[in-house]
Amino acid sequence: MTGLAIPALLRASHIKPWSHCETDAERLDVYNGLLLAPHLDAAFDCGFVTVANDGTVVVSAALSPDARILLGLDRTLRLHGLTDGHRAYLIYHRDVVFSG
Repeated sequence: MTGLAIPALLRASHIKPWSHCETDAERLDVYNGLLLAPHLDAAFDCGFVTVANDGTVVVSAALSPDARILLGLDRTLRLHGLTDGHRAYLIYHRDVVFSG
């Protein structure tokens, strides 16, 4: 999303939350994960952002304009490299976790 390429500053984020997974296979599925900057990982986990099937980052109306600016979410962000495996989990995230 941000283009940050410093692995030490990135976090592995589950798309379908660990606690919502029904099996260990789901928890450990590489397609149930995204590599995000810490602030985006927190926003994603809390449902303030999600990702559309084309990779566009969708921001919740619950975030104020000031918060969007501070978080760098006041511009169009896009996640590259999504596969159908990711998209299956992103449907769950948009339907259950995201607070549109």
